[in-house]
Amino acid sequence: MLYEKTLSNIEEVKAREGILLALVTEGDTEVRKIAKHVIEIPATHDLLAPILEIVPLQLLAYHISVRRGCDVDQPRNLAKSVTVE
Repeated sequence: MLYEKTLSNIEEVKAREGILLALVTEGDTEVRKIAKHVIEIPATHDLLAPILEIVPLQLLAYHISVRRGCDVDQPRNLAKSVTVE
């Protein structure tokens, strides 16, 4: 049921001419038909999937930031605190 809702949302974004980048598990052919850009991750247990999903998304965010000229090592407005006991 959740998969069908997600497909419906993807189709709605495409209908509004949005840019789609889909993160899918290997063998998913439905999303590949709709999305222009697809990143595949290996199929795994549902509880382990977030670990495999976060790596490509973090790399994507890193490379986008570098291309935009952002300092990825010292982001602006980052609140830093040190707790001393």
